[in-house]
Amino acid sequence: MVSEKIVKKIAEELNIRTSQVEAVIRLIDEGCTIPFIARYRKEATGALDDETLRALDEKLRYLINLEERKDTVLASIEEQGKLTEELRQRIIDAETAAAVEDLYRPYKPKRKTRADIAREKGLEGLAVFLLAGVPGNPLEEAEKYISEENEVADAGAALQLAQDIIAGDVSDNADYRAWIRNKTFRQGELVSSRGAKGKEAEEQGERTVYENYYDYREAVSRIPGHRILAINRGEKEKVLSVSIDAPVDDILEYLGRMTMRKVSGECAEYVSAAIEDGYKRLIAPSIETEIRGQLTETAEEGAIKVFGSNLEQLLMQPPLKDKTVLGWDPAFRTGCKLAVCDPTGKILDTAVIYPTAPQNKVDEAKKKLKEICDKYNVDVISVGNGTASRESEKIIAGFIREYDADKRGSAKLQYVIVNEAGASVYSASKLATKEYPDLDVGERSSASIARRLQDPLAELVKIDPKAIGVGQYQHDMNQKRLGEALGAVVETCVNRVGVDVNTASPSLLEYVSGISRQIAENIVKHRDENGRYMSRKDLLKVPKLGPKAYEQCAGFLRITGGSEPLDATAVHPESYEAARGILKECGMGAEDILKGSASGLSKKFSRSAAKALAEKLGIGEYTFTDIISELEKPGRDPREEAPAPVLRSDVMELSDLKPEMVLKGTVRNIVDFGAFVDIGVHQDGLVHISQMADRYIKHPLDVVKVGDVVEVRVLSVDEKRGKISLSMLTK
Repeated sequence: MVSEKIVKKIAEELNIRTSQVEAVIRLIDEGCTIPFIARYRKEATGALDDETLRALDEKLRYLINLEERKDTVLASIEEQGKLTEELRQRIIDAETAAAVEDLYRPYKPKRKTRADIAREKGLEGLAVFLLAGVPGNPLEEAEKYISEENEVADAGAALQLAQDIIAGDVSDNADYRAWIRNKTFRQGELVSSRGAKGKEAEEQGERTVYENYYDYREAVSRIPGHRILAINRGEKEKVLSVSIDAPVDDILEYLGRMTMRKVSGECAEYVSAAIEDGYKRLIAPSIETEIRGQLTETAEEGAIKVFGSNLEQLLMQPPLKDKTVLGWDPAFRTGCKLAVCDPTGKILDTAVIYPTAPQNKVDEAKKKLKEICDKYNVDVISVGNGTASRESEKIIAGFIREYDADKRGSAKLQYVIVNEAGASVYSASKLATKEYPDLDVGERSSASIARRLQDPLAELVKIDPKAIGVGQYQHDMNQKRLGEALGAVVETCVNRVGVDVNTASPSLLEYVSGISRQIAENIVKHRDENGRYMSRKDLLKVPKLGPKAYEQCAGFLRITGGSEPLDATAVHPESYEAARGILKECGMGAEDILKGSASGLSKKFSRSAAKALAEKLGIGEYTFTDIISELEKPGRDPREEAPAPVLRSDVMELSDLKPEMVLKGTVRNIVDFGAFVDIGVHQDGLVHISQMADRYIKHPLDVVKVGDVVEVRVLSVDEKRGKISLSMLTK
């Protein structure tokens, strides 16, 4: 049972009602998935969207873990007999894991410290004397603690041990640590300089990508995430040395003020030295680690968010329907692998040609291309953007000019460059081997390049999202967190689009709400053994797909040409009776929706009439609206709203680009500092964030998304370094 405190905390942070939080928690406890709750339980949640629901779920898990940690800490301190009522309340009231750990620090089992050793030697009394402000000579007092048995040789050694106790107590004070952490974060600076390999590179006259950070400092509170991740990588590679420059004088003054209220005279010198030692030896390294960890975590969360947004837009690219596509996996020595896929993605033929170096068999390659294009009536050539892509593109552009001239007015052959990231990962995977056992790695890769143009979502779900390459620094961050976040993005996209259960692969099906990998394989196996599914109810015959899994997945699975017309829509089986009731009210039957007869259904109901009918049918207004929307456009694909890929028939060179030239391009990737745009010269150009809008924007995602077709103006071209600077601003 989740506490009222947690429910209230989540509601405040997400700015939603406590009743909504309670409803979502109840549904999650019942085994409902986020996509199912977002789509089919809007009445219960007040129509919370996927993003809010996932944030709620994540916050819920964090707060539950925090409460469990508090219980563990309280039990540990109580077992030691040191739990006071005040301490108990402070731990219960703590709102972050850091605050809990600060309070637990003095009681946490740890390896023996210098302060522990000093206490064992009986020096606590001397530490108390130094802090008490009583009259007396510290050296004379220290002589009382000289002990051969305790290995305290003289007064100086005794005073040092007493200072160790003071330093340890200062370090363990939760309030001091919280103040110092906050002060360092607000006023500290992150500093980077040449590391061992950076110095070595400089001595050898070599340049590195981290040169901007050789003598660099920036306020901890303002440094953007992409710089944190870049500096972290440079440190990991030992090119950079990184530290936090804290406001030490202010911190020591604060500690002195808090600790030395009663201290005076000769004792002050010893206590002051102990405080400085406690800060520099114990607190500062720990706080620096914590703050850098916090900066990294925040930077990673930002990068994951950008990666997730990019991935979502890539997955939601519109499919290129009814086109026969020739996939081209470019290479040099081993040749370019080709695979022809019909409009359904079925592989019709494969081949290898050698138009690139060292063979340079261009004429032979063009002859083979003409043979394939004529035989299969190829509409588009899909070219991977990897090694030898530029050379392949020139050959393809030349071939198309000759081929279109021969066809004399027929439909023109076109080509498109696609991001082939992950194609090689997929082609060498067990999944690809199982899917195409008779094809070699190169042929599988070229087929993947063709099909990711025909249906990006269906093809890209076969690849680990981290390998798709639409982020920044993805290999430097928490892989578990990244995997979870990207998996959630894929799940959202798959369920938003819906899946044809009679054609989907196990890779696609396992992202459907309520379907595990095993159930996905069972669905395909049952289909192979028994033929097409004729109704959603047939899914209940699939091994391990029980009533709960059916409830969660049924609405997201489509069956066209089956025994139940509503199975081709996103209407959930639990709402079929209501859907028929709506159609009956309009003088129609379920079969009419597939004829397009229900296209103007929403106009037939006024707000009051819709509300009255919804009540009569026993459904909520959200569900009523969703059913109407689905009946009007059954099985609609939300991807169709996105801009189509830019198809080309000729190639431009980097040297063709001139400043002020205006071109159309496709956004390929978005990072914190800008967007990379494909303008048809093989090398993507960068639109810096400062060149994206005439107004201030916090992030490029405020203006563009992956797949957008944008008009850009060339600012500059660096042919030597292969860099293109672009602008989206009007003059």
